Amino acid sequence: MLEAPDANDNRRRAMRVIWCFGLVSLFADMTYEGAHSVAGPFLKGLGASGKVVGFVAGFGEMIAASLRYFSGRFADKTRAYWTLAIAGYALNIIVVPALALAGNWPLAALFFTLERAGKALRGPSRDTLLSEATETVGHGWGFGIHAAMDQTGAVVGPLIVALMLWFNLGYSRVYLWLGVPAILTLFALIGARAAWMGRPKAPAPKPPQPIPGVFWPYIVAAGLFACGMVDFQLMAYHFSKSDFFDDKYIPLLYAGAMGVNGITAVIFGRLFDKFGIATLSCGILVALFSLPLAFLDGPAGAIGAVACWASGLGVQDACLRSGIAQVVSMSKRGSAFGTFNAVYGVAWFAGSAAMGALYDVSLVAMVAFGIAAQLAAAILFFSLRKPLAAARHL
Repeated sequence: MLEAPDANDNRRRAMRVIWCFGLVSLFADMTYEGAHSVAGPFLKGLGASGKVVGFVAGFGEMIAASLRYFSGRFADKTRAYWTLAIAGYALNIIVVPALALAGNWPLAALFFTLERAGKALRGPSRDTLLSEATETVGHGWGFGIHAAMDQTGAVVGPLIVALMLWFNLGYSRVYLWLGVPAILTLFALIGARAAWMGRPKAPAPKPPQPIPGVFWPYIVAAGLFACGMVDFQLMAYHFSKSDFFDDKYIPLLYAGAMGVNGITAVIFGRLFDKFGIATLSCGILVALFSLPLAFLDGPAGAIGAVACWASGLGVQDACLRSGIAQVVSMSKRGSAFGTFNAVYGVAWFAGSAAMGALYDVSLVAMVAFGIAAQLAAAILFFSLRKPLAAARHL
């Protein structure tokens, strides 16, 4: 009779799953973050205004959010996690290279929205699969490592895009090239599935538990956080319009942001496992400085703004999903992640649209709007420390 694997072996096998999912996300982020790194200047070159850029960025997130709600619930009902994940990643292969054919901003906006839809289709299923592995190593640490690999791809993709633009290859060739890492994503998925099949088996599931009440104020706080987070596309539009940087340097800024994102995700993940939800509040206080530095200062402030913005993404990537995984049972996580992402995406759209509109009217009003939303989120997250701790131990 075979001996049951020990704790160290379980941990190694769980880490293998996390690393493999990280590799999948690395290639996926090379694809879509490379595409998004020049979305602002690309749309500007197609005749879009600041209001349009803010609307397009937020609308894509809203559509993606709506689909996440349904794809999460469908995943829990059918347990078709892998089918939905693969379908979502496959959509990248089609729509990102198709941007090379976009001759006007409405068509480009459609392709960007479809790319967000693919991310929404796969997101809840991937996070549910990944959360089972992070049970073994710590949710903050596991999601932090995944986010770091995710952001490695988000650095490499924009760097290659910047190199191509440096040699004046044009946006069409850039978007065609991004089909290569999109295809590699699907090959990486094969390895991830093999690792997941050999994962440490979870303990026998407890009877299905309802989503705890604290989940709802938690996602309200997350929505406020999203509402106050400015889109990089709008920052890039402002940097280009204000002549802070030449357009070919903007992908380098984005690549640097993704590097900071990956580093801070690991740091915030560790801090989350140790200190809990207060880590989120502290991270938000760093993120809100991106607004005044980006829009009320000059080129030096813009660089600091990108670093603060990336730190906000780091705390989001490492902590928001971890908080859900701690208090929601496995049988309900697809629905929980889908609902969370739906609220988050709709709030992101509302904030993006509002800030895009305010950008054309008053930069001070736009900055004040974003800071107020993020401060409200930080306060609400901090107030949920005890309820979340109680729900975790039910």
